Amino acid sequence: MTIAIAIHGGAGVLSREAMTPDKQRAYRAALTAALDAGHAVLVRGGSALDAVTASVLSMEDDPLFNAGKGAAFSEEGKIELDAAVMDGSTRNAGSVTGVTVARNPVLLARCVMEATPNVMVGFAGADALARQHGLVCVAQDYFFTQRRWDALQLERARIAAGGPDQGVPEDRRHGTIGAVALDDQGRTAAATSTGGRTAKCQGRIGDSPVIGAGTWADPLCAVSCTGDGEHFIRVAAAHDVAARLAYLGQSLQEACDTVIHQSIGGMGSTGGMVAVDVRGHVATPFHCEGMYRAFVDGQGRRLVAIYDEE
Repeated sequence: MTIAIAIHGGAGVLSREAMTPDKQRAYRAALTAALDAGHAVLVRGGSALDAVTASVLSMEDDPLFNAGKGAAFSEEGKIELDAAVMDGSTRNAGSVTGVTVARNPVLLARCVMEATPNVMVGFAGADALARQHGLVCVAQDYFFTQRRWDALQLERARIAAGGPDQGVPEDRRHGTIGAVALDDQGRTAAATSTGGRTAKCQGRIGDSPVIGAGTWADPLCAVSCTGDGEHFIRVAAAHDVAARLAYLGQSLQEACDTVIHQSIGGMGSTGGMVAVDVRGHVATPFHCEGMYRAFVDGQGRRLVAIYDEE
C-alpha cells in the first residue's frame, strides 16, 4: 500500500533578505528531522495518526517554529497555544486552545480525542486536563525565545503608533506547524499546532484548532493550514478542500490551489496548506513569499523547500 507524508513549518517565513545561509540550513535541517520522524513511523507500518503526531512533536520542540518552544507572544506577553488532531478513518478529532502549560499541545489535543468525549477544550480546562492526564507541563519561561520577544516589541510599537497592518513581515503575521499523512492501511490523519500571531489579542482563537478550518481529515484526504487564521475560518478552508474532492471531483492539487489562491488570496489574505489524498498525492500551495515545507509522496518523491522556486 502507498504511504505519504507532508509537513509545514508555517507560511510565516523569513524574507529572502533576512534569510542567511546559516538560517536556511537550520530550517532545512529542522524540516528534514520532522519529516523523517513521521515518515519512519509509516515505513515501519505505523498509523497516519502516529506519524503526524511524531512530525509535529519534532517541530513543537524546535524553537525555530511558532509552536511549542518557539511560540509567539500575545499582546500581554503571554504564551497561549492551540493544536488539533484528526483521524480521517474515523473522523475522530481533538483540539485545544489557550494552552499555557503543556509542553506539547499536540499530545493534549490527542488526549482530548482519545480520553474524553469532547472535541475542543480550552484555556483553564485544557491546562487542567494536561495535568490530570500526566502530560509534561512547564512554566511559561520554557517557551521564551528572544526572537519572539523582540518581535512582540516591534508589534507593540507599530500598534501604538497606529501603523498599518499591511507590510508587517510574514513571520510576525502568522506561523503554524502541521502534518498530514497516509498510512499503508489507507488511513489519513492531520495535526496542526501554533502559537498564533505575534501580539494577538489575549484569548484569540485562530483556525488551527477549529476542525474544518485549519485542520481536517476524512477518508478522502487530510489537510493542515497556515496563514491569517480568521480568513481560513471564514471559508472553512481545510474542509473545503475535502468537499471539492467529494462533490466536484477535483484533483487534490486543483482543490488546494482553488482554496488558497481564490478563496484566501481573493480576500487579500495570505497563507498556505499541505494536503495528502488516499492515492498518495501531495499538494503544498501557498499564497505568500514562501512556506516551510517538506514531503515524501506516494511515489517516493521527496522535497524540502522554503520559497516558491524550489
